[in-house]
Amino acid sequence: MSNEKQDINETMKLTVETTPEPEKAVPQSDDVAEDIAREEESHPTLTEVIKEQATEDDAPLSKNITLRKILGGDILTTSTIRRQIWTIVLITFFIIIYITNRYSCEQSLIKIDKLNKELQEAKYHALSISSELTERCRESNVLNLLRQNNDSTLHTANQPPYKIQIPEQ
Repeated sequence: MSNEKQDINETMKLTVETTPEPEKAVPQSDDVAEDIAREEESHPTLTEVIKEQATEDDAPLSKNITLRKILGGDILTTSTIRRQIWTIVLITFFIIIYITNRYSCEQSLIKIDKLNKELQEAKYHALSISSELTERCRESNVLNLLRQNNDSTLHTANQPPYKIQIPEQ
């Protein structure tokens, strides 16, 4: 394989060496400035070449929009995008707002559910304590506690309660 490369390189050298260069007419001293100006006009500068390549000239869209053009991406031309850039930015902004709003709503719903569960547990706890207190405050339970504690000075009343009346001044 290396022999083939060497043969190709030698052949190329021979063709380069054997091709005659075209003879150029030696310009006269008066025509030198004109020749330089013609060469500059015929060859664009580097900045001109870059500007030509950088500009994107798209063919105008035809009035017929087909599914093939949409799926092929022909609808996304530079001119269409340039005309609709602010609409695209606005839509993107609204999408971001929508997503953040939904996220915050979901977080709020999770917090509300958590607080509802805590409230329900607190209600059950308060109800159980209230029922226990009601049970302990019944007269029969209080009397049983007094009978069990013989050292207590408390006892049930033998006389009915009576009202004390204070005269008004």
